[in-house]
Amino acid sequence: MGSLVWFLVFVLCGCSFTCGVKGYVSIEGTVVIDGETPIAETDENFVCATLDWWPSAKCDYGNCSWGNASLFNLDLKNVVFLNAVKAFSPLKIRLGGTLQDKVIYQTEDNKQQPCTPFAQNSSRLFGFTEACLPLARWDELNSFFNQSGALVIFGLNALHGKTIQANNVATGPWDSTNAASLIRYTVKKGYNIFGWELGNELSGNGVGVRIDVDPYASDTIALHGLIQDIYSKNNIITKPQIIAPGGFFDYNWFQQFLSKTVGSLDSITHHIYSLGAGSQGNLVEKILNSTVLDNGAGVFRDLNNIVKKSQNPASAWVGEAGGAYNSGRDGVTNTFVFSFWYLDQLGASSTYDTKTYCRQTLMGGNYGLLNTTTFVPNPDYYSALLWHRLMGKSVLSTSFTGSRKIRAYAHCAKKSQGITLLLINIDGNTTVNAKVDIHGRVAHMQNHSNIHHHRHHHVPRHHHRGSKGTPLQHSKQVSANNVREEYHLTPLGGDIHSQTVLLNGKKLTVDSSGVIPALDPVTVDSLEPLIVAPYSIVFIHMPNFDVSACM
Repeated sequence: MGSLVWFLVFVLCGCSFTCGVKGYVSIEGTVVIDGETPIAETDENFVCATLDWWPSAKCDYGNCSWGNASLFNLDLKNVVFLNAVKAFSPLKIRLGGTLQDKVIYQTEDNKQQPCTPFAQNSSRLFGFTEACLPLARWDELNSFFNQSGALVIFGLNALHGKTIQANNVATGPWDSTNAASLIRYTVKKGYNIFGWELGNELSGNGVGVRIDVDPYASDTIALHGLIQDIYSKNNIITKPQIIAPGGFFDYNWFQQFLSKTVGSLDSITHHIYSLGAGSQGNLVEKILNSTVLDNGAGVFRDLNNIVKKSQNPASAWVGEAGGAYNSGRDGVTNTFVFSFWYLDQLGASSTYDTKTYCRQTLMGGNYGLLNTTTFVPNPDYYSALLWHRLMGKSVLSTSFTGSRKIRAYAHCAKKSQGITLLLINIDGNTTVNAKVDIHGRVAHMQNHSNIHHHRHHHVPRHHHRGSKGTPLQHSKQVSANNVREEYHLTPLGGDIHSQTVLLNGKKLTVDSSGVIPALDPVTVDSLEPLIVAPYSIVFIHMPNFDVSACM
């Protein structure tokens, strides 16, 4: 057999607090984790979010949801916004979107020329005119990124110099002159850019416009040469990543693109809106459907297969993902229920070696991590922050038996010993009592001397009754050598459409000074049962479990 198999069984009496409550049941299930070797690896900073160019005039289905979230006028002095980004230390932020291929950049030698924002024009591509990014605004943005510690990915205009034909194919070589001017200015000012991305949704069939794979590959190679030249002349050894194409996945197109950009491409990015249009009235039903969630992982699997077979060492990224396109849907994509989809996407994409996942958006539209008007975090912000802090790079093979309504993912813990398990219960009527089977050559509990700092004096243990996850607590003295940390996320009042989330029964709110609340776990004796309430999300950090995959 060659492997030690540890069965860690958390036994709970069959009734718990859900028995006798009409319509609610309690079931048992098993999380099986293979701790032998990792099945995939993400970047250290896997979580990413986007900022877009859309102006306030952008409306969908009669809903104008962008406000002042555009890169042109976003309030960079808002304290909540700054603190929200700083909390990640660092957060990858991708600057781009539909209108990026209509943006030109002011240069030092043409500051006297008019530099104007977007204006509505229904006869123009995407319904807006071209726009110009003033250098002063670029300075302001980079000042914010420097202060917040963000890792910036900037989407360049890939249509500059091209001719759009009647069949919506953009032809001719990319004119890199304007982009080169911005890049030189950026280097001169000492601004740190994590990656330069070429184009937005121009690959495959494109959105509005497309570029065939051969010229796109040639343009990407040109960008690589440009970056090498500019950064080398300034004695900068570590160059930003070259990222492309930032479009919807097309198997043949992406396969060819990889083969034609060997040595010039660091990350291949695709966009995903697996739930369809934001106008649909059945988005919640889709989110709560296990089959829909399963199917959403297909593109990750297919791109991973291409990357593994390619001689190109480029890694796979999700460059933009908002779930429902056309700005999402108010009351769904900015509420608690959307964390079911979002965290499942993070879990599924990571199992297929996706290195970075960029959420559309950090702010803007109806799918922002932050409220477009108040900057107050929506529930998905806290889901993203917990993932970022708890889930490490190494991904473990994980499955759940007992209910298809439980989504289960596990990683080696981040900057800590042990593992972190994520359980998502998309069933509103069932409490799950889980046992965990961890398989691995060295999957055993140890008494670590360095975990004495964990809180363990009269720690509250959250049990959940059948009333939408309302917690009951009791206290118990536990040993610091045999504990786990739990983070239970539930919606306020049990309403999955709520924009307020509870962590271990406590409402998460920004204080009057704009400070992001602490995300403190409850510390639990490892021998106590692991309980997942209806319509809830639980991160479980198990510091005392050493598996060979995490050593």
